Amino acid sequence: MYLGRVVGTLVATRKEPSLEGLKFLVLKQLDVAGQETGAYRVAADAVGAGFGEVVLYATGSAARQTSRTQDRPCDGVIMAIVDQLEVGGELVYDKAEAG
Repeated sequence: MYLGRVVGTLVATRKEPSLEGLKFLVLKQLDVAGQETGAYRVAADAVGAGFGEVVLYATGSAARQTSRTQDRPCDGVIMAIVDQLEVGGELVYDKAEAG
């Protein structure tokens, strides 16, 4: 699992039929300190994430383990919206304070 921040959306009017109904978001990968690593990822949204939110996402075969992505050709899925991130006893991210 990885941390990311939603930075955009992806729209594809023509796609594999089994992908119909999925919303795709563009993520910028974060490290555990909440800093952007420079890497981007496109992931199917299984939880209703929005622009600017910090999310937890999975890749590879784990991305096909949610009820929204099961048996679909999906290599990335957002599976949680992060409320708080604490590392080494220090609060690194708090959604309530982030605005």
